Amino acid sequence: MADIAKKRLEARKVRHVRIRKRMSGTAERPRLSVRRTLKYMIAQIIDDATNSSLVQVNSSDKEFQKQFGELTKTEQGRKLGALVAERAKAKGITGVVFDRGGYIYHGRIQALADGAREAGLEF
Repeated sequence: MADIAKKRLEARKVRHVRIRKRMSGTAERPRLSVRRTLKYMIAQIIDDATNSSLVQVNSSDKEFQKQFGELTKTEQGRKLGALVAERAKAKGITGVVFDRGGYIYHGRIQALADGAREAGLEF
């Protein structure tokens, strides 16, 4: 069983490297990077030109869990996307490049992207 999990992780890393070769965030259009664990999700808006994180939200945050902890992980992903879009708009960011991090565009990743789009972030 451990071999299967290891192969899956390696395949995701290869996909992420392949995606990142062609994708970069700029000051005008930063990169929305998504990271997923079995329990939580992290969404971060990054300017690759200056190697700085502009906005970061995490579903393991106590305030987030207090509000949305009873929802399913997919619903939490949608709320997390809306939250990252809200904070990005507050900093004057309207358009981003979506970096799914090698994960398949399905489930929680898709829900986060849909939530961010609904909240007004363009990508």
